[in-house]
Amino acid sequence: MERTELTHPKYRSDIDGLRAVSVFAVVIYHAFPAVIAGGFIGVDLFFVISGYLISSIIFENLAKGTFSFSEFYMRRIKRIFPALLLVFVFCLVFGWYALLANEYKQLGKHVLSGASFVSNFVLWGEVSYFDNASETKPLLHLWSLAIEEQFYLIWPFMLWLLWRWKLNLLVITFVIAVLSFGLNISGIERSESEIFYSPYTRFWELLCGSLLAWFVLNKATFFATLKKHSASSFVFNVLSFVGIGLIGSGFWVIDKTSVFPGYWALLPVIGAVLIIFAGPNAWFNRTVLSNRVLVWFGLISFPLYLWHWPLLSFARIVEGDVPSFTIRMVVVCLSIGLAWVTFRFIESPIRQGRISQSLRYALIGLMIFVGVAGYSVDHFNGFESRRFMLEMTERNEDLKFNFSNKEGWLCDELIYEGARCYYEGESPSVVIVGDSHVPTIYSGLRGLYSGQNKGIGVFGGGDGCPPLLNVVSKSHSGPEERGCIQKTTASMLRLMEEDSVKEIIFSSRGPIYTTSKGFGNFDGDAFDSWVIRFDGEDQGFRSNEEVFEMALLQTFDAFIKAGKKVTYLYDVPELGFDISSCLSNRPFTISGKVRSPCAVSRAEFDLRNKDFRAMIKRVLIHYPSIRTIDLAEALCDEDWCYGAKDGVPFYIDDDHLNRRGSDYVVNRLKDQFF
Repeated sequence: MERTELTHPKYRSDIDGLRAVSVFAVVIYHAFPAVIAGGFIGVDLFFVISGYLISSIIFENLAKGTFSFSEFYMRRIKRIFPALLLVFVFCLVFGWYALLANEYKQLGKHVLSGASFVSNFVLWGEVSYFDNASETKPLLHLWSLAIEEQFYLIWPFMLWLLWRWKLNLLVITFVIAVLSFGLNISGIERSESEIFYSPYTRFWELLCGSLLAWFVLNKATFFATLKKHSASSFVFNVLSFVGIGLIGSGFWVIDKTSVFPGYWALLPVIGAVLIIFAGPNAWFNRTVLSNRVLVWFGLISFPLYLWHWPLLSFARIVEGDVPSFTIRMVVVCLSIGLAWVTFRFIESPIRQGRISQSLRYALIGLMIFVGVAGYSVDHFNGFESRRFMLEMTERNEDLKFNFSNKEGWLCDELIYEGARCYYEGESPSVVIVGDSHVPTIYSGLRGLYSGQNKGIGVFGGGDGCPPLLNVVSKSHSGPEERGCIQKTTASMLRLMEEDSVKEIIFSSRGPIYTTSKGFGNFDGDAFDSWVIRFDGEDQGFRSNEEVFEMALLQTFDAFIKAGKKVTYLYDVPELGFDISSCLSNRPFTISGKVRSPCAVSRAEFDLRNKDFRAMIKRVLIHYPSIRTIDLAEALCDEDWCYGAKDGVPFYIDDDHLNRRGSDYVVNRLKDQFF
């Protein structure tokens, strides 16, 4: 059967130059984020370029009657699969020797989602309070490739149907783009992560390239007339400069705190459209973007994009902290070298050569095989049976804790997903309420209270839910936690009614709720723009600190009026780094350094907590009967707040105590609990 050859738009070196600008921005942002605060918008430039080129192929071949779905998708496979397969194999092999079990398990899941081009949905689903920092996900960057592939699956069929039905392709493309942009704007305040990762709120960027492709292909007469006009050169030059100005301003004005994509995405999208529209003869396009160096980087932009992030991420993981400037420079250079090798010896021969049908199916088979390998890594929990993992698991077994919700007592009344309920004793008289830090301190307290013939329990609450009545907790990077009303507020109201409960202990990681910021390098931007508000009030009506202070007053009032004894725990220090950086657990490291001392300076801890603790003290002035216990006293001296001592870690990550750490803190402060 004779293959149908698809015609392609004439090659434009300036578009490869624009690709180079895009990939430079992304790579520099990932390696040196302070240099280009908005470098991540390079991905949006890629979206416009992809939409333009792919739609040009589809429009032109539909018009000529030469469009073939099989040829279209085989070309996509030739373009994407070879380099992607190589990166997947590298990640799985390197991860086997360098990653801990939980890290390797997550990598396996991301390989599977990457191979099936649904990474954006998987990453969207992972956004939560306990989600690890984005820098420790080697395949995080595949979310954008997934969106492009989803576009490639949907858009050709839509255009083909519209063309068969003889409908106006321009009008319908415009309407769909507007609807997609509208979903982006209308949902951005509700859940930034959903809008960021959802294809339906990103397709408008690719469709802007599609609209441009239609206009260029169908208005050839218009362009021919315009080019004959004496002012045409000036017009196209202006458009090109305006385009690069919009992109440049986006690089410097947009940063990770911006509500993105939203309206901000218009800067790179419109900028890219104007540059492509200006054509190859505009001065900037002809002189700068068509420069041989930029074109070369444009040609290797896809493998460079694929390689740079896994290498940076692995460096971040094995170092246990942000790698040094030298390491990051070496990684960037290595990424460029690997990208060239991939392009020269793998991608280019396959793309430009006439490969056999069997080789095409082999690429598909290999992608399926890699996906199955990723599934296996995830399913078998990162292969804990690896030799070094067995040794480490045995060595660190007593550092963990794991509680399962119990039945009986009040636990049977909890119907909300994510609510916590476990206890010691048949009818606990002491109950701890709060966020994810509650189980960590309960781990040590349950033995202490059992020894005093008192029951202690945890009731309600959940990750990212401070122990405050009628307060909604959310992050711009995650879904709104109105579940905190159902879990924490509902649980606390029930505790007020329970006569057997005599004392309530409050605990939470306070400063993230009042400052809207995580702490140190480990959190990354996971908690940026965290918002708390009263249920029923608009977001931003009050500041986070004002909400926390007012809600804490109301919460204390309610429990004291209910006749409960109240204890408030000032929380343990946040370390700001991954506790694994203090241990020599990994069989592979770059610099081989181990953090010493395993501690955050007392000055940093005091600065981080100064305003929060001052606010708590303002509240406590009104309640002389409330007892306070400062958990940090057990871990801090005048100079340091320790995450480990004598080689024994007290934390699971950067802010949650492990079992031994909880026992250590409680034993040092046990006299204060009675």
